[in-house]
Amino acid sequence: MTQARELVRVPAPDTDASGTAPVAGPLLQVGGVTLQYKTPDHLVTATYRVSFDIYPAERFVILGPSGCGKSTLLKAIAGFINPVEGKILLKGRPVTGPGPDRMMVFQEFDQLLPWKTVIQNVMFPMRENGVPRAEARARAHDAVRRVGLAEFVDVYPHMLSGGMKQRCAIARAMAMKPDVLLMDEPYGSLDALTRRRMQDELLQLWDDIRFTLIFVTHSIEEAVIVGSRIAVLSPHPGQVRAELNSPGFAHDARAGLAFQNLVNHISGMLFGDDSNHTSR
Repeated sequence: MTQARELVRVPAPDTDASGTAPVAGPLLQVGGVTLQYKTPDHLVTATYRVSFDIYPAERFVILGPSGCGKSTLLKAIAGFINPVEGKILLKGRPVTGPGPDRMMVFQEFDQLLPWKTVIQNVMFPMRENGVPRAEARARAHDAVRRVGLAEFVDVYPHMLSGGMKQRCAIARAMAMKPDVLLMDEPYGSLDALTRRRMQDELLQLWDDIRFTLIFVTHSIEEAVIVGSRIAVLSPHPGQVRAELNSPGFAHDARAGLAFQNLVNHISGMLFGDDSNHTSR
């Protein structure tokens, strides 16, 4: 079941997300993780011995074709699925279940409660987790300010644009003070123009806050634009074919040679001749 793997090793960053303090090691470690789930007729192996490390403030993209286990892997990082082999460590501690240190932002951000305002939506999960009202309100206002929605605290979701809903959903997650923000194909059902605008909103927000992001997609171009590092998974069962750096391409760089070379390289790994991608 093993496959050739191209590995571009990424050195540990010299600083944390604030740009000042030294980083001792990875924030999240996925080590030899095999994931399985049952259907009425079969036991499905979704991923096989997947390994990678994620450092603070990285935009880490998990890329692969449909059915390669990338969403299952994200659920395991979130704590909803336990590996049958291997381990997942957050800050050196095993992930054994869901927790507020890993917050998920869902597809299309429809999880905003329509009968609550922006500030009420951001406060809601904190209140549900026992954060006192005064503290929850203060943290919510700070998160809303950070994502540029301070003037919209009393606005309801139906009055927000798609990008503003995205920022509100991220503010709600960030107000919980998670270590990692998880996004599972959030733009998969959007048209091309809306997807591009939402990608830009996300990258601008990351540039302002520098949170740690794990982002799942099956789009090669989206992975190259959104990610600072990309884990390429093979078809079912998912195995890591490569870990690649992405220099942070803007949308207007898509016609450039460097962008096309990286996209074509990844496409070759996923769909081309395996003999062209031997271990390094």
